Amino acid sequence: MTDVATTRWESALNLLASRQELGRGQIALLRMTRVIDVDDVLVLVVGFALPRDIIDKNHAVIARALAEVWGRAVTFEVTIDPAQESSSHSSDRWPDSTEAAAEPAQAPTSGTQPTDDAPASQDPVSLADAAPAVEAPSALSPDGPGEDHPAPATPSSSTGYVPPLHPTATLPAAEVVDDSRLNPRYTFATYVQGKSNRLARTAAAAVAEAPSRAYNPLFIYGGSGLGKTHLLHAIGHYARKLYPGITVKYVNSEEFVSDFIASVADGQMRNFKDRYRNVDILLVDDVQFFEGKEQTLEEFFHTFNALRIAEKQIVLTSDQPALELKGFNNRLISRFQEGLVADVQPPDLETRQAILTLKARADGISVTEDVLEYIASRVTTNIRELEGALVRVTAFASLNKQPIDRTLAEVALKDVITDPTGEEITSGLIMGQVADYFDMTIDDLCGESRRKNFVHPRHIAMYLCRELTELSLPNIGREFGGRDHTTVMSAHRKITTQMGERRETFNEVNELTSRIKQAALAPRR
Repeated sequence: MTDVATTRWESALNLLASRQELGRGQIALLRMTRVIDVDDVLVLVVGFALPRDIIDKNHAVIARALAEVWGRAVTFEVTIDPAQESSSHSSDRWPDSTEAAAEPAQAPTSGTQPTDDAPASQDPVSLADAAPAVEAPSALSPDGPGEDHPAPATPSSSTGYVPPLHPTATLPAAEVVDDSRLNPRYTFATYVQGKSNRLARTAAAAVAEAPSRAYNPLFIYGGSGLGKTHLLHAIGHYARKLYPGITVKYVNSEEFVSDFIASVADGQMRNFKDRYRNVDILLVDDVQFFEGKEQTLEEFFHTFNALRIAEKQIVLTSDQPALELKGFNNRLISRFQEGLVADVQPPDLETRQAILTLKARADGISVTEDVLEYIASRVTTNIRELEGALVRVTAFASLNKQPIDRTLAEVALKDVITDPTGEEITSGLIMGQVADYFDMTIDDLCGESRRKNFVHPRHIAMYLCRELTELSLPNIGREFGGRDHTTVMSAHRKITTQMGERRETFNEVNELTSRIKQAALAPRR
């Protein structure tokens, strides 16, 4: 792929030279660029800052030339490697895709060791017939299973449970950097268990209490907005409470891909492998986005093997069962099913009410049961929309200085709650409606301008994409000019806050939501 990519890069430069869109000196510098094609992302490796600046300043021009040569839009990144002409590090620039199996991480000189009876592999199991033969910790963390939702019963062991962990940190505890990336709000204490998620929630607690000894890997699947990500973070928090010093890393699949591409380009594959293989618990969200990324899948396969050999815990989530994943080879799918596969379904009415009750309590909101029942009965698709409806009702009450009752809830949600039958809302539809509402273009909406009259509509559009679609944060960021997922999170928080403080913002979001839903339904009327 590299040879093809280099040839096409040269062709693109020839186009730019023939059109005189770049100067001869600039073209000469860019011909020295090393080109790497990593899962359809073109990595342009330059030796110093000047060619990087040329590429950055002429990004649109270069993108057009690449699109002409490739016959489609091409995503490309630029990175600096001052030693790119040196061959001393060439072995680190490319992942070893030919290795038969990854080497396990070295066992530490101190700390807990694996037990002799730990199985080398597991057959597919269920909670009913394969509870881990370990003793649960005697003192449960406040972040762990509570009295209402106890952890799974586990047979006692005369010797007690010693998790087969190999702590990888060599620094004193005070110097260890927390690279877990765990969200402090997502714990078992804030996760509502119901019929729809009982298996997944119980299995998650078991994994946190007995890493690599309960269900390894644990594969959780279900639709968007049903709490899969919440469970991943809860596992990490609970395990760290029970076993101080344990190393946990959370990453979503798109961040893994980006990290892999950057590591290949920078010649830092050794560091990449250390980051993902020298952990006790690896939590990977939305693995379905690995589809079609062959080199990334190859590296992930070896990472998975290294962790399993070293008896480290792996937890994965997906929006579909492992057997239905597309673009994954059989050897990886079979490994996904070696442990426990648990699904998460949309919550029933009782669970939805419990979720709303918990959120209202956490936010200090006084809401009557009939209001919660009304919201729970009308919003049935996912938890994200459910909580968004409560926020909308709360904001409406605050702006109008009225108590929250059933009548107010009906008024606040009248343009939001519609019959979803046949409804199809896309990011493009949202962008078009927002751009039209604020009298601007979609290019302005997705552009780089920081003018207030562009930024505010952009934030509203991101908020609506998060609320009305099933797109992940990274995907939403990509729709808005390739922005980082943290930008989307920040925009969502900002608009949520403003809806409770500014009537204008509340009205804008309400009006746009109504327009978007009407536009989605219009073709079917």
